[in-house]
Amino acid sequence: MSFVQTILLGAIAGLTIYLGLPIGRIKSLGEKPKAFLSMFSAGILVFLFFDIFHQISDPVEAVLRQKDFGGFAILLTISIAGLGAGLLGLVAFEQRFIRSRFVANRVLAPTHLALMIAAGIGLHNFSEGLAIGQSAGRGEIAFASLLIVGFGLHNATEGFGIVGPLVGEKRFSWGFLGLAGLIGGGPTFLGTVLGYYFVSTSMSVLFLSLAAGALFYIIGEMFHMNWRSAIKLYSGAGLLAGFMVAFLTDLVLVMAGV
Repeated sequence: MSFVQTILLGAIAGLTIYLGLPIGRIKSLGEKPKAFLSMFSAGILVFLFFDIFHQISDPVEAVLRQKDFGGFAILLTISIAGLGAGLLGLVAFEQRFIRSRFVANRVLAPTHLALMIAAGIGLHNFSEGLAIGQSAGRGEIAFASLLIVGFGLHNATEGFGIVGPLVGEKRFSWGFLGLAGLIGGGPTFLGTVLGYYFVSTSMSVLFLSLAAGALFYIIGEMFHMNWRSAIKLYSGAGLLAGFMVAFLTDLVLVMAGV
């Protein structure tokens, strides 16, 4: 697969995230359906969080089984540092640039939360792009093609994960959705370009751990917004439904050999 073909297909895999974004334009919605859909988004992110940890643990465990203790120490340190930076970096950003503009202890505005979700997913998708580019660069055409199809399907689900907090809101435009999709899906293209010429397990682990830390923060914010007694049943149902949809999508990819 040529470089041009690889980056074109990598871009398509990233842009499928836009398929899930238009549902965020729904404006008229009661509190309970809105809580269900918002926590449906959280359920997708919870599954993605655990899926990322699985992807991080594979290379770390591989070097440990090989008794490469130096490599193990490096990857473990990168994982811990990335997780901490992803989590604490968003906390610091929120306190410095976002929360200070609102009343103390007030939850984040849905638009700000959606952009943070997009950033966390973007970090994850950069690692997916690296996998696509590395496979194509090594000449593993069939596997690279499966990755492109699989990640493209997965990104379509992640698109709804971004706009879950926006459902029922009236403070954003199509331009905002376009920006959120670019933040979340664009890194797939960038990772594909870099991965085609440069293979690095350490870089992949770093971006995955940054994504895990960011999602850890984001999931906490979504619970803060929606885990209240009056709507907890609907929130719980949405959380379960979102997690199961993401899980079943992942099983389809497993069956396809991705």
